[in-house]
Amino acid sequence: MKYFPFSLASLLFLFFFGSCSSAVDAGKIDLENWKADRYGCKGLRVKDLEELRTIKNQFLGIDNQALIKTFGRPDRVELVDKSQSFFFYFLEPSGDCQGVEAKKEPLKVLFRMNALSKVSEVTITNLNP
Repeated sequence: MKYFPFSLASLLFLFFFGSCSSAVDAGKIDLENWKADRYGCKGLRVKDLEELRTIKNQFLGIDNQALIKTFGRPDRVELVDKSQSFFFYFLEPSGDCQGVEAKKEPLKVLFRMNALSKVSEVTITNLNP
């Protein structure tokens, strides 16, 4: 029983410091512009489209907190069922931008999150899930 406090302290340390997520490498994407361009209203995100297409599979398996630390808060979150959700980041101006009338669905990147809140798919599309 004398080892119990040490074991508990070790578990608490791992829980608090081992579970922290950090931002992931986003290649040449200008993350300052990305975060400043909510809903794609300023047209800054679409400039990084080719780089995003090149590195999108690097985000597979990262958790939702690492994604948020990298790209900022998603423009939209859609819960599909209890086991998956989608994080939307608009690349083109969406209907949420002032003065923008949506004639078609804007280009966006969708991060599909599985039940463990890890990225299981990354899609760049005009379609909704």
